[in-house]
Amino acid sequence: MTIHEFFKVNNRIALAFSGGTDSAYLLWEAVSCGADVKAYYVKSALQPGFETRDAEELAEKLGCGFEILKVDVLSDPDVTANPADRCYYCKKLIMGTIIAAAKADGYEMLCDGTNASDDISDRPGYKALQELGIRSPLRECGITKAQVRARSKEAGLPTWSKPAYACLATRIKTGEPITAEKLEITEKAEGILFGMGYSDFRVRMRGDAALVQIAKDQHARAMAEEKVIKEAIGGLYSSVSIDPQPR
Repeated sequence: MTIHEFFKVNNRIALAFSGGTDSAYLLWEAVSCGADVKAYYVKSALQPGFETRDAEELAEKLGCGFEILKVDVLSDPDVTANPADRCYYCKKLIMGTIIAAAKADGYEMLCDGTNASDDISDRPGYKALQELGIRSPLRECGITKAQVRARSKEAGLPTWSKPAYACLATRIKTGEPITAEKLEITEKAEGILFGMGYSDFRVRMRGDAALVQIAKDQHARAMAEEKVIKEAIGGLYSSVSIDPQPR
């Protein structure tokens, strides 16, 4: 089945929309195919502010329905305990919220942007998607991440080269409690590095310290600017180090 065939059969859907490369392309395809689609973006303590702005701007550009839903993920002890399967509990909470809002709006089918390249064997969150009956058109149609980027570029979508951006909770080591303070510190630190022109990195918390992991294409620059980086975010942590190996 092609993606066009999917939307011909399923022409009224709700979309769990993050504003990332996959969900952006899926939304574009749905709109291009003439489907009745509404995008739902969940705002929580786990998403930085720029992600919300990006999602809203793209939905407006594509001219589709869009709604921001607020979810207090930190109220769920299964999430804040940060176990290895944290994503399962978080995804259940977030997707359950979207399903309720979508049904209230008359949408019976909810889709997400999981693609054919995603390794679902190591994704507790995907188990939640299956339990909730959420469809993944990109995966069902065999569309890989590389194809998503290529097609997005051809379509003129600004997200075609957007680096993957996992939620802020992934910066905190498994087993260490997730708190609002830790997430705020992480968002501030990463915002500073974004402002310095870095685009593909993670600032991991190691206790009160920070480990900055930079992608290969920007790693040499980061090592050359190590002192500048440490001074820029040093006030947020007890110490800052840059991983000598690219991420």
